[in-house]
Amino acid sequence: VQLQASGGGLVQTGGSLRLSCVVSGSTFSRGTVAWFRQTPGKEREFVAADGRGRYYSDSVKGRFTIFRDSAKNTVYLQMNDLNTEDTAVYFCAADDRTFNVRAYFSQANRYYYWGQGTQVTVSS
Repeated sequence: VQLQASGGGLVQTGGSLRLSCVVSGSTFSRGTVAWFRQTPGKEREFVAADGRGRYYSDSVKGRFTIFRDSAKNTVYLQMNDLNTEDTAVYFCAADDRTFNVRAYFSQANRYYYWGQGTQVTVSS
């Protein structure tokens, strides 16, 4: 299974971006896909996951949406109303297991497959 993330860039506060992650292999039709983000000196932080349901961190709930396009084997992260605290490198992740418990879907070490990061920078 390989993951290829894209869509990062520079945007002003209040703007929007859509990240994409193409997932090759059988994991896409089942299992869990997720987005995490990381800033220098900090641990990777959970953003959103699509497993048995869709789950979000409190900091992005209501602004970000995770969804899959099965025809394109792609998982997206639509990010609206961005602010400077959203600046980070964003990673997509996947696992063959279907998570529906926060202790699982929100933990980076639960995911076996990872894509490379894509930088999102929000300017004030």
